[in-house]
Amino acid sequence: MTEVLRYAAFTTDPAAGNPAGVVLDANHLTDPQMQAIAADVGYSETAFLTATGPGEYDVRYFSPQAEVPFCGHATIASAVAVAERGGTGELTFRTRAGTVVVATARDGDGRPTATLTSVPPSDAPVDPADLAEALAALDWAPADLDPALPPRVGYAGAHHLILGAATRDRLAALDYDFDRLGDLMRRRDWTTVALVWRAGGTEFDVRNPFPVGGVVEDPATGAAAAALGGYLRTHGLVEPPTTLRLRQGTDLGRPGLLVVDVPAAGGIRVTGNAVVMPDPARS
Repeated sequence: MTEVLRYAAFTTDPAAGNPAGVVLDANHLTDPQMQAIAADVGYSETAFLTATGPGEYDVRYFSPQAEVPFCGHATIASAVAVAERGGTGELTFRTRAGTVVVATARDGDGRPTATLTSVPPSDAPVDPADLAEALAALDWAPADLDPALPPRVGYAGAHHLILGAATRDRLAALDYDFDRLGDLMRRRDWTTVALVWRAGGTEFDVRNPFPVGGVVEDPATGAAAAALGGYLRTHGLVEPPTTLRLRQGTDLGRPGLLVVDVPAAGGIRVTGNAVVMPDPARS
């Protein structure tokens, strides 16, 4: 029987952050079996690890409906799970998006943390027709966009449409057409839509619709956080090196904090805690 661990990432509270499933020994599982486990777990992603050497793992990520190339919160959860069993240090995760180095440590209260370094980020323009369709699916008007945060498709292991909200109220009032947005995202290979509101220079509130994974909204999204860090650096919207603080999940009642270090060049670093969640089968 396959053991599935359950962690909440980017929090120290099991009732907050983003839940992730973690399978630490997946070498015996087929793709259909991994997909079925992820669907049964029901979290936005479950990570499947196969050890290939000391501190080295092949990692696959499955949402309830499809495999994704990279998932940040499940990476943080997996690294913490490994550290709790074998001690802190550096890990190498070989993902379908590339090699991701993850450093685990203890915070000031002795709780395990993990810091992933993304693959090199990039971004691309959004086709005007795709932008119009995304706004229609979200029920946003062009005036709802923040002109200081131009729409782009960001990448740091997976593609995310990045849209800046003009106000916090616009971000809070998320009620979108699930099927319409999901169809567009599948056509364009977007994993989530990153809706961001700039609360201050390096402070952001974030929401991430995830219909392609069968999830209305992802409570804390490390891959999108890394893509956002790269986007802000590329367009001169922050001055690196700098540290961003992203608040996500508040509107869902599962608040989490993603700390994003943006160096002058190279991969973006995303840091967070992770904590064990109760197994619903045993509660």
